[in-house]
Amino acid sequence: MNKLFKLAASAAIFVSTAAGALAADYNLTIAGWAPPTHGLNSIMWPNLIKMMEEATDGKVTGEIKFGLAPPPALMDLVQDGAADMTIIFHGYQPGRFVGTKLIELPGYEGNAEDASVAYWRVHEKHLAPLNEHKGVKLVALHTHGPGQMHTNADVNSLADLDGLKTRIGGGVAGDVGAELGLVGIRVPAPKVYETLASGAADAVAMPFESRKGFKLTEVAKNVFEMPGGFYRGSFAMIMSQETFDKLPDDVKAALESEVFGERTSRMLGQAWDTIDAEGLKVTKATSNNSIRGASDADVAAYKPIIDKVTTNVLKELTDKGVDAKAAHEMIQSEMSGN
Repeated sequence: MNKLFKLAASAAIFVSTAAGALAADYNLTIAGWAPPTHGLNSIMWPNLIKMMEEATDGKVTGEIKFGLAPPPALMDLVQDGAADMTIIFHGYQPGRFVGTKLIELPGYEGNAEDASVAYWRVHEKHLAPLNEHKGVKLVALHTHGPGQMHTNADVNSLADLDGLKTRIGGGVAGDVGAELGLVGIRVPAPKVYETLASGAADAVAMPFESRKGFKLTEVAKNVFEMPGGFYRGSFAMIMSQETFDKLPDDVKAALESEVFGERTSRMLGQAWDTIDAEGLKVTKATSNNSIRGASDADVAAYKPIIDKVTTNVLKELTDKGVDAKAAHEMIQSEMSGN
């Protein structure tokens, strides 16, 4: 009976969604890339679709489609008009984004919601002139929660990470990995499970949500947790500029004033905090999983790495013409509530 109820509920949701898409004037194609059950697709996109529908009186909706392109190619996919919207992870395209590394630095206080709101605000004030999302409409910016080390090996101290074959997503995570002595392996998140299961990597740097979203509880049974994380990850929600430009002026105005920008950035950060909490809960409930917190000595040993990586990133930003010191201080102030 429960199975029948679930099937009926799923069918009702499908019919409701399909009916909404048929009733809308503009049904946007959303390129999804994480598993369908991942929070990106089960929480974030449905929330965004609801926000767009409410703001436009049902004129704009969206539909998630999978397998349109691998994660590193998604910005080009939207830029070329093959999809209307997607979420990109900046670290998948080394060298293409620099300003985005500012929010990825370790050492910030606060959760993903705090970081995402601060990220949008500092973007508007300091980073927008870099025009790093040229060719697409920037809808929102957000981060995942603090990135931690998930390992097959027993890691009892920071020093144990040295030489570990580790999947690293890119961006500041790559800079941190180099300083820690990790042997970096770069694959997109959907390939992490098979990379660890095959033994091609011993560890992965990801947030807690991945323990549920990408089933790390099965292939990386230990977590080495640094207070505040080893890094954060930077994402952007983007729309085809051509798609946006073709919308009626009143629809564009409604999306700009009621959906896009800080509102959506906050929503995405809140959603990530939710799925991080779920990942932590699943880990604690899995009998053969363990979480080891970094010791005071580990935290002290990591501080010079934070300082070095931060100095290097701020120089990169300065070289691009950004007031890096002011931008960094703004994020610290925003995230600490000052």
